Amino acid sequence: MQETGSISIHTENIFPIIKKFLYSDHEIFLRELVSNAVDATQKLKSLAQLGEYKGDLGELKVRVTVDKEARKITISDHGLGMTAEEIKKYINQIAFSGATEFVEQYKDKDAATKDQIIGQFGLGFYSAFMVAKEVEIFSQSYQEGTEAAHWTCDGSTSFTIETTEKAERGTDVVLHVAEDSDEFLEEARLRTILTKYCKFLPIPIEFEGEVINQTTPIWTKQPSELTDEDYKKFYQELYPMSMDEPLFWIHLNVDYPFNLTGILYFPKVKDELQFSRNKIQLYSRQVFITDEVKDVVPEFLMLLHGVIDSPDIPLNVSRSFLQADAAVRKINTYITKKVADKLSSLFKQDRAGYEEKWSDIGLFVKYGMLSDEKFYDKAKDFVLLKNVAGKLFTLNEYTEHIQANQKDKNDNTVVLYTNDAEQQHGFVAAAQERGYDVLVFDHILDPHFVGQLEQKLEKTSFKRVDADTLSKLIEKDDTTESVLSEDDTKKLEETFTTAIANPAMHVKVAALSPQDAPVVITQNEFMRRMKDMQRTGGGGGMQMFGAFPESYDVTVNANHPLVTKVLADGGSTLAKQAFDLALLAQGLLKGEALTQFVKRSTELL
Repeated sequence: MQETGSISIHTENIFPIIKKFLYSDHEIFLRELVSNAVDATQKLKSLAQLGEYKGDLGELKVRVTVDKEARKITISDHGLGMTAEEIKKYINQIAFSGATEFVEQYKDKDAATKDQIIGQFGLGFYSAFMVAKEVEIFSQSYQEGTEAAHWTCDGSTSFTIETTEKAERGTDVVLHVAEDSDEFLEEARLRTILTKYCKFLPIPIEFEGEVINQTTPIWTKQPSELTDEDYKKFYQELYPMSMDEPLFWIHLNVDYPFNLTGILYFPKVKDELQFSRNKIQLYSRQVFITDEVKDVVPEFLMLLHGVIDSPDIPLNVSRSFLQADAAVRKINTYITKKVADKLSSLFKQDRAGYEEKWSDIGLFVKYGMLSDEKFYDKAKDFVLLKNVAGKLFTLNEYTEHIQANQKDKNDNTVVLYTNDAEQQHGFVAAAQERGYDVLVFDHILDPHFVGQLEQKLEKTSFKRVDADTLSKLIEKDDTTESVLSEDDTKKLEETFTTAIANPAMHVKVAALSPQDAPVVITQNEFMRRMKDMQRTGGGGGMQMFGAFPESYDVTVNANHPLVTKVLADGGSTLAKQAFDLALLAQGLLKGEALTQFVKRSTELL
């Protein structure tokens, strides 16, 4: 007996909409159909566990085959199967969901049942029409005394359904591939899709006689069942091109207020700009969804690698949906907390081991502190600061280390730092001679990080060692008197201004210690920091500072013996020589100016 009918939908144009807009990528059809087959198999297993199906389960496997000559792709399962009435209900009435009804029916009998149902055997099924001009279903229900059914649809709203002969329980979905979808008749193309989306499905998936998936990936197991080697081996499976082992990992496992499992790995970062995107894979009940997880995982955690699996993220996921979904926001917050907790426990349990890893994770921790206020609150206790001697301190430890010596006359703690210890060696050495400590901030994020710390830490300022003379960087009550008269001071300033002849160099005479350099060239701390932040993506208001010309302060030490010689000399040669020496110390003497300096030095010898 054959029956014809019309699919119960709200518009005649549902199929063109599905084909064009429902999924951005046509290859998704195979994920949907295989997921449905796994779903039907999982349902049968659940019924058997509940004692509602007492027959022989047999080999529970999903098979995918392709016949290029006949232009057919077949997805076969040995699962629940459907009667003609069920096909009409679940396939023809899109508003119904077989999975939803199944969970509702059995939710009180087995709490785990609903978590074993992958998707909705409804709308996802129609993704088949993205690549097929006609789809057939052959299905034999597990229920005794039922007849097998054969359903056919050519992509219009019309269908036919009739009884048929089918030897085994389960469902075969046969796709007659359209002319514009030849690529999906290639065995290699199908294998690639199956490996991508179905590699970890919980039921064996057989393609051309070979099982292509692992049914129990390690994130589905308890951490107590796994060794370090298991985690490392899985990392190599996920990233076969990686030459390095991960630094450490976090095993996620939560069932309230949402379901989430997974493993996140901390990789070795080879350079400061290597924020590897698309390295975390998102799954829903072991079905691969996407590797674009920026809405599930906070921006600063995109550095991590690994797998996240949550049934609370729907199968036909889209980025716009993710952004609006409350469960996704909760997952985002949870992952941030777990990462912070892991780092905190590593720091507390093995400080030495944590310090060894700091060069690899320091950039990541700072990025997190800048990006997420809650992460900052936790990370402030395990972020480390490194001084020029290579010693590492927490924020509290460092404050205690310097506050006895590096407080200014207003009782503010002054943190001195260098962003290039070699180039600024003279300034660093001068600070150390005074008994001051100097930190190293030479990472790309450090200009932003320094700004954040200044906002967060009370009565604390950060100054780069070459931003001013030491007496000005940390001003004390004990001021040094100048040995020069007011007229000599003015004359000295004019002599240096004439000798330098550069409007970007602003000369001032200051009373410094006789042990300080005769001339010190510095750049305004605020302006230089704004320029640094603009270069590293400060954005918006920072752009204006990048356009400003370079500007420097030239401080002439009124109390240095050389200054007396400059005044006695009465000319600009010695002043120019002293200025060029200061430029040389800053690495700013180049080109013709350097050639002239060498020539002048030879003449003066």
